Amino acid sequence: MAETKLRERPAAVTLTKAAEQRVADLMGKAPADAIGVKLSTPRRGCSGLAYSVDYVTQEAKFDEKIETPGGTFYIDGASVLYLVGSVMDWQEDDFTAGFVFENPNAKGACGCGESFMV
Repeated sequence: MAETKLRERPAAVTLTKAAEQRVADLMGKAPADAIGVKLSTPRRGCSGLAYSVDYVTQEAKFDEKIETPGGTFYIDGASVLYLVGSVMDWQEDDFTAGFVFENPNAKGACGCGESFMV
């Protein structure tokens, strides 16, 4: 009988080097009970879904787990379908700083950029 070899599944979200560095920065000043940083897509804003990045203190059963050089990055299990194929970046300029997402699943966004729809 031939041995079955499972192919490793690519992560739902790709983090740029800048995003990985920001995760490392966040974990460097995280509360003592934080085990990582988690991306979720709560219902919010005029388009329906928003990106939310927060500290996480325990793993949830269906969360996707991505090991980065600076710490563990989680994706909320209920949000994965909205995020597959996305790229997460960290951008800073003189006036703003924040995570920026290239999401091939987003069919539209509100005018202020606060939320998106799939």
